[in-house]
Amino acid sequence: MERIPILKMGDCLLVTVQVDMHDQMALTLQDDLTTRISQTKAKAVLIDISALEIVDSFIGRMLGNIAGMARILDAQTVLVGMRPAVAITLVELGMSLPGVRTALNVERGMDLIRMSPANRSRHDRESR
Repeated sequence: MERIPILKMGDCLLVTVQVDMHDQMALTLQDDLTTRISQTKAKAVLIDISALEIVDSFIGRMLGNIAGMARILDAQTVLVGMRPAVAITLVELGMSLPGVRTALNVERGMDLIRMSPANRSRHDRESR
């Protein structure tokens, strides 16, 4: 079975979706990601969907679920690389993805993570 790789970068997990995701792959990603957040004590998850041309309601719901589970595990979620057509589709489906911050690309997404209040206060404590 295909799995989407999850890379650890400091206290952040990076997920780059390079293939069109089907339902089972989304469920597997959800399970794998929550396990990795728990194991690594990651404080952020950055999900790059720039390769996705289509996001249906199930995949959109899974992205929202992943963000909710990450939040419960004390990690923020940033979704990057969303194509305009995908954004339009999500809006037309009435999906708002609560708890998911967005950025245009990975670089801006990492900036969001670095500038979050939780990361700034943790950085301040560590530099003392």
